[in-house]
Amino acid sequence: MLKVIVNAWKIPELRKKMLFTLLIILIFRVGAAIPVPFLDIGEAGILTDASAGTFMEYLSMMTGDAFNYGTIFAMSITPYINSSIIMQLLTVAIPALERLSKEGEEGRKKIASITRYVTIALGLIQSTAYYIYLKNQGYLIKSVDGTAYTGFWMVFQAFVIIGTFVGGTALIMWLGERINEKGIGNGISMILFAGIISRVPTLLATLYSPDISVGYMARGGAYYVLAPLAGIILLLMIAYIVWMDNSERRIPVQYAKRVVGRKMYGGQSTHIPIKVNMSGVMPVIFASSILSLPPTIELFISNPSDGLTTFFGIFKADHWAYAIIYFVLIIAFAYFYASIQYNPIEMANNIRKNSGAIPGIRPGKPTSDYIAKILSRITLLGALLLSVVALFPIIFSQVTSLITISGVNYAMNISLGGTSIIILVGVALETVKQLESQMMMRHYKGFLD
Repeated sequence: MLKVIVNAWKIPELRKKMLFTLLIILIFRVGAAIPVPFLDIGEAGILTDASAGTFMEYLSMMTGDAFNYGTIFAMSITPYINSSIIMQLLTVAIPALERLSKEGEEGRKKIASITRYVTIALGLIQSTAYYIYLKNQGYLIKSVDGTAYTGFWMVFQAFVIIGTFVGGTALIMWLGERINEKGIGNGISMILFAGIISRVPTLLATLYSPDISVGYMARGGAYYVLAPLAGIILLLMIAYIVWMDNSERRIPVQYAKRVVGRKMYGGQSTHIPIKVNMSGVMPVIFASSILSLPPTIELFISNPSDGLTTFFGIFKADHWAYAIIYFVLIIAFAYFYASIQYNPIEMANNIRKNSGAIPGIRPGKPTSDYIAKILSRITLLGALLLSVVALFPIIFSQVTSLITISGVNYAMNISLGGTSIIILVGVALETVKQLESQMMMRHYKGFLD
């Protein structure tokens, strides 16, 4: 990977793209550190509150701690991700959007434009919910006499705070699109990558802090084993994700020989590669986004009843039902995403049009049924592998919470969870592949010139 980056840096055009991408990431990190007016959250952040749940930890992870401190980019790219998910679901459900998606470049531009508007709408909803939570927790700046603003100034305060959050959402969406046009990699993925990787130093400092309240130095005993074990597990998870991302199932295809004039074409054997993890991290992001909806609704409710508190408690990572719902949603979205990417009937028709056939399988419907059967099995296997990565941090935290020695609890929360690790590894691999393809393209171009 490092060799690819070094070789790409030597090419002037790629070096400009890499520098432009780094500039956008720098702007993102600067914006993630600028506080919003009328807020006084403090150095500890909102995650220290007892009311801060798993959903807020998830948002803080996805935003590079911007959500934790109420900065300009507190909403980060999450509204755009949710908007993209909604548009993909609606494209399948609404025939008009499905026809629009098949109209080529113009259709994709129209869908992208609709996605932007939906992003702003979702950003407005999330920003309003976040503002209500900050107001209820007393993070808003008060007047000189120590009382909360009322009347015009209360409305003005709310307008500035919510407007700044929504403006940050729009700006970060624009920055991601600029990376797509002039930089390296997928813009949204690169911003997610930058936000998650910025939390790694804090994670390591917390994990190995000498403070008895957070670290292992003064806890002694089992924590000397558990803390290094967490680091080893993270490395093994990275290796596991790389292996999973590179695994594929190859469907053999044999093409018949054709004689055109004096030349013979075809007759070769090839294969159709189907990745085991064909949907990447999308099922995990889809599932996390769906599970984040109830906590978002909870932010609007200042004093929920006991029944609502019990219901919302299901959607916290320490509840046993959360892991089950999470697992089911990952499986369901993996099949949904696979159905969007692959069409067995179309694949079978393309094979037959090119005078090809799968050995031992008749052309037509038997071929499409065979491909559908393989896709179903591969999708299930890939979803199960994804579930292992996504659910392991939750299970690990629950298991370590059961360890209590001499009155000291050794619970360890791996805040750099499965979703973030999949995103980090997936973005890194995809960016390197893009660099390799662009270097190869320029190599052939130079050779032909």
